Amino acid sequence: MIRTALLTAAAVAALLAPQVAAGRPMTATDMHNMRRLGAPEVSPDGRYAVFTLSTTDLAANKRNNVLHLLDLTKRGAAPQPVAGAEGGHDAVFGPDGALYFLKAVGERDQLHRMPLGGQAVAISDFGADVSGFKLSPTGDRVLVWADQKDCPDLACAATTFAAKEGGSGRTYDQLFVRHWDTWAEPGTRSRIYTFPIEGGRLTGMGVRVTGGLVGDTPSKPYGGGEEISWSRDGRTVFFALREAGRIESTSTNLDIFSAPADGSAAPTNLTDANDATDNLPTVSPDGRTLAYVAMARPGYESDRQVLMLRDIASGTVRPLTQGWDRSVGSIAWAPDGRSILVTAEDTLEAPVWRVDVKSGRVTRLTQQGHAGNVHALKNGAVLFTSNSIQAPDDLYLLRGRGKPVQLTNVNAELLRELDPVTVDRFSFAGANGDKVWGIKVKPVMNKTLPIAFVVHGGPQGSFGNGWSYRWNPRVLASLGYGVVSVDFHGSTGYGQAFTDAITNDWGGKPLQDLQLGLAYATSKDPQLQADNACALGASYGGYMMNWIEGNWPDRFKCIVQHDGVFDARAMAYETEELWFDEWEHGGKTYYEDPAAFERWNPVNHVAKWKTPQLVITGEKDFRIPYTQGLAAFTALQRRNIPSRLVVFPDENHWVLKPQNSIQWYREVERWMGKWTGAQQPEAAQQ
Repeated sequence: MIRTALLTAAAVAALLAPQVAAGRPMTATDMHNMRRLGAPEVSPDGRYAVFTLSTTDLAANKRNNVLHLLDLTKRGAAPQPVAGAEGGHDAVFGPDGALYFLKAVGERDQLHRMPLGGQAVAISDFGADVSGFKLSPTGDRVLVWADQKDCPDLACAATTFAAKEGGSGRTYDQLFVRHWDTWAEPGTRSRIYTFPIEGGRLTGMGVRVTGGLVGDTPSKPYGGGEEISWSRDGRTVFFALREAGRIESTSTNLDIFSAPADGSAAPTNLTDANDATDNLPTVSPDGRTLAYVAMARPGYESDRQVLMLRDIASGTVRPLTQGWDRSVGSIAWAPDGRSILVTAEDTLEAPVWRVDVKSGRVTRLTQQGHAGNVHALKNGAVLFTSNSIQAPDDLYLLRGRGKPVQLTNVNAELLRELDPVTVDRFSFAGANGDKVWGIKVKPVMNKTLPIAFVVHGGPQGSFGNGWSYRWNPRVLASLGYGVVSVDFHGSTGYGQAFTDAITNDWGGKPLQDLQLGLAYATSKDPQLQADNACALGASYGGYMMNWIEGNWPDRFKCIVQHDGVFDARAMAYETEELWFDEWEHGGKTYYEDPAAFERWNPVNHVAKWKTPQLVITGEKDFRIPYTQGLAAFTALQRRNIPSRLVVFPDENHWVLKPQNSIQWYREVERWMGKWTGAQQPEAAQQ
């Protein structure tokens, strides 16, 4: 008995003792060497899922996609490359069970059809580059979208354009002049074209479905196939589009249109009564109901997205989740049409939910992690992808009320090589006494840790339990830091009032939350070096870095500012999507209400700046133009504050290219290490 008690005590002590690192620190190179699982599609019989697994070619600075099949009926099955589909992408199953995918033929992608186990055959001869496609439910027509001029056919073969005059100058008569990372080309829009399938091939030159509408569908810069839907009989196309014109740069008014698939009539605006965003049209299995999401307030891109149901025959519209204070991010009908599966953020997580179509009752189906790409299977199971701070996306299957079963583990071998990290959530009383949440990510080390205090962008966003290939908390923790983040007022996943609280208050409650949250985290966790912290942020987080410089100047050893607002006045006239900046400062232009912009303008507090700052920006960033970064660096240099500027000529608001991302982490690691005194393992610097 004494021996048993001693063994038990030893076991308890072992559990309580800090873990010992089992491998090596994770690096940015490791992050880019992770295999990435693309959005899955499911066969009509529910047996197979098809998706891409991509790998990084660091030397070529690009990723390579390989189509894989997974047998969902075999326990423990592993994804298998699709022989004969090399170079294919964006694969779907047709109603005939064959695979359809895009694959390069010569200089451009063409649509291919391949029976499972058979040979891939090109079935199109597109005369222009296409961005994506959707096969009709009846399998007799294909829809493609492409950036194209005002032409009735895809290749503009039936259109003659005037000869271009000499000179390289671009000319514009209205906004957008540039959007996200691209200079606008007047007259060119993302447009929808349909092709009949006859004799196993696409025929004709493509018929434009959007008629005389002027606008992009899918929308720019983020939109994709989720903004387009077929009717069940394949005769009608539903799509979202924001009509362009002089108001395009100030409007969030995406509407949902219906149009005959053969282009025989002009599109009909189904949501003209709502001047805010309507999007994600999704037709029910019986073809009678159109589900979509709708915001209520024009000009506000982060308003709550309510799930709506429209009776296609009568036009009657019913809000389904008006009483649920969460924002619907995706839509997938259950096969029986009695419920809809959605994703929505909730307190640092992004679960899958089931919404009952009759009552609107919402049931949470998953718990931790960031879920997406949801498919409701005919047998009642739910297929989805999920990621977390610990690991990138894998495929999961949920049956009944059980726990999700992980079907893939595409990075198992690499993850086993890496030191573990811990993830802990915490809450505290923030501004106005409101409950505010935060998260800590730490390496498993028997020593105290300097702090990387990370502030998320958006500002309507969250640094929750999700994987990122840009700002990755596991990589930062592996550099030897305790990573602390706070979901300040303005964050998503806590109800719309909490999200709205940042409007016209950029430097107010959010800063209070950050101050209170860091104080709370360090008071409760003695492993964190409270007096040895660097702050980091991008976009709104970058704005907050500039705001902290002048309004919390004695707290941090260093700052990393990426694509942040430095001068609110210049930002008001330089950014492209004006609706965002104007809404955030009370809904007026700068010249109408300059005080609203100047109240929270970092440039007004430069005289108090003193913290060493690393400034990072991309020359192709048109959201927060790189001139904001240059101005911040100039201010730092003129005040003789230690500073460094990194400019990526080939990146936009994000750093996406693998080599550039690795350089980004190298610069950040060196900057933080210089000011915190942290000595990083050699492997972490690679």
